Amino acid sequence: MSARPELIDPTELLQLPTEALERALLARFTEEKLLELFAQGALFGTVHTCIGQEFSGALLGRHLRAGDTLFSNHRCHGHFLGLHRDAEALIAELMGRATGVSGGIGGSQHLCREGFHSNGIQGGIVPVAAGQALAHKLSGGQAIAAVCIGDGTLGEGAVYEAFNLAAKWALPLLVVLEDNGYAQSTAQGETLAGSIPARAQAFGIEIAEADTWHPLQLDATLEQLVSAMRRDRRPRFLHLRTFRLKAHSKGDDNRPRELVAPFEALDPLNQLLASGAASEAVARTRAEVQQAADAAAQAPLAQPLPLPEAQPAQPWRPAHLGSPRRLLGALNETLGKLLDEDPRLLLIGEDIESPYGGAFKVSKDLSQRHPGRVRNTPISEAGIVGLGAGLALQGWRPVVEIMFGDFLGLAFDALLNHAAKFRAMYHQQARCPLIVRTPMGGGRGYGPTHSQSIEKHFLGMPGLRVLALNPLTTPEQLYGALLQQDDPALVIENKLLYGDMLGTALPEGFELLHGGVPFPCAWLRPRAARVDITLLGYGGVTPLLLQAAERLFVEHDQIAQVLVPLQLYPFEPAQLVAPLAQAPALLVVEEGQGFAGFGAELIAQLAQNGALPTRCRRLHAPPTCIPASGPLEKALLPSTATVLAAALELCA
Repeated sequence: MSARPELIDPTELLQLPTEALERALLARFTEEKLLELFAQGALFGTVHTCIGQEFSGALLGRHLRAGDTLFSNHRCHGHFLGLHRDAEALIAELMGRATGVSGGIGGSQHLCREGFHSNGIQGGIVPVAAGQALAHKLSGGQAIAAVCIGDGTLGEGAVYEAFNLAAKWALPLLVVLEDNGYAQSTAQGETLAGSIPARAQAFGIEIAEADTWHPLQLDATLEQLVSAMRRDRRPRFLHLRTFRLKAHSKGDDNRPRELVAPFEALDPLNQLLASGAASEAVARTRAEVQQAADAAAQAPLAQPLPLPEAQPAQPWRPAHLGSPRRLLGALNETLGKLLDEDPRLLLIGEDIESPYGGAFKVSKDLSQRHPGRVRNTPISEAGIVGLGAGLALQGWRPVVEIMFGDFLGLAFDALLNHAAKFRAMYHQQARCPLIVRTPMGGGRGYGPTHSQSIEKHFLGMPGLRVLALNPLTTPEQLYGALLQQDDPALVIENKLLYGDMLGTALPEGFELLHGGVPFPCAWLRPRAARVDITLLGYGGVTPLLLQAAERLFVEHDQIAQVLVPLQLYPFEPAQLVAPLAQAPALLVVEEGQGFAGFGAELIAQLAQNGALPTRCRRLHAPPTCIPASGPLEKALLPSTATVLAAALELCA
């Protein structure tokens, strides 16, 4: 913590607009009430107060207007009240009441209302706020995005990915760094190297300095920053020195009293209250908080979240894939057509602009046809997925490409703790129709970090739809249906499929059917009275299943049917029950490592529903990394030969 500021004359605060002063008082009295209620056992979870930092939210909110957006962190109460003067909704939220800001679902850290969002995962909120800033810039006008973070957040890499994007793309993003000297219980000097302002300056972002002990100066600084951003549409960084007078959370404060006590004396609101000035505003605000707490206590408890309903099986119908064409060309054509039709659609990713057109040429020539809507990004997987989430919150339709599926791990937080959670934790008040697409799988000799099939790590993530493109379903079906959805989705595109053909003649004696849902399962059904085995898999193993089915019949007089789900999560087995009942054996094939994989979940659900065939087996890669050596890789991954051998064992 830097040197302590001098005492101010508390009457200076009376020069502030009355509304701004009252919102600072409202934050103080509301949080004191929250601590009192917590001690009484009337709250759920935790309470992160900003007592001592109130002028940050009160004055920032004063300079934001309709159309602007503010993203906050776990210490968000003051920011919320600075933008939306609604103590009752805030108190009700922490009491788990249905009238809470987020319907009692989000609690202390997860608030959402008209341009305001907060999340307890600090680092990841900065790319999301940058995405909101990009949305404002693309929409025209003067709206800006602001994000409030603590000094402890500067240890997070996603912050710097967002700084780079905001500076390079000249985004109207205001970063307010509330420097209170501590990250939870750890002093800044123990964890933070270098200069705080220099971190933003390194990206060419203009900085300003202020503190919460001189509210008039802070007010003037914010006015200058926000006005400049509305004119030039460029980012700014405010290094705001402050001090948290209470514990990080509830009562967990291990800072010595001799450190905290002088700042209690310096605090402008403490001085104002001790002076007796603004007594009418103080009395009015205290009454407002008490009335809010009384009303919140009478509100009904939060209602359960709506859960997905089990979908009944739909009739199967004949499927037509159109004229023969390469899947890669069909995918490129589909994305181009969607860009033509939907002005909200954006393609974002590394090296996707012309002349390169992406590592696998999926976006070839699209940037020339749609300049500004197909964008190259830095190598920043966390940053660009978070940015996409922010765009989606503002009504855009971002499609973010991750160059290799292996790199999805870098964006895990942006999906798990942000995009996938927004709708539920904000009580249905937000929509985040983000699409992340990525090539997955081995077979090209790219080695251990470019050949994995790691999609299983994203299955079962509530709020995230996971799909795997296959050659029995067209890209138009998949992406056309996705653009009708309001939730985030991850699309797996096995890289070996890019060169495969769509629409070629089916094996003799088979017909192709699709389930009657937006993301259908494909069923290659034999025209025969008897079916010996079902081959089931998704994505890149589809050609292996088709080849094995043909060889089973031609070489071994065994009749196989093939089932290929398009949607891996959420997964409903109901559609598969009728087809599976036609064969006594089931072979589930997937390219990834088998433990806790899709096949395991499929078999568990079928068994639970009494629909598991009498004989079943899984075929998958062993638990080891994918070697670069071609012969070793080929021996490791499923192949037509291994599928055929496993099927014959089951049929024997």
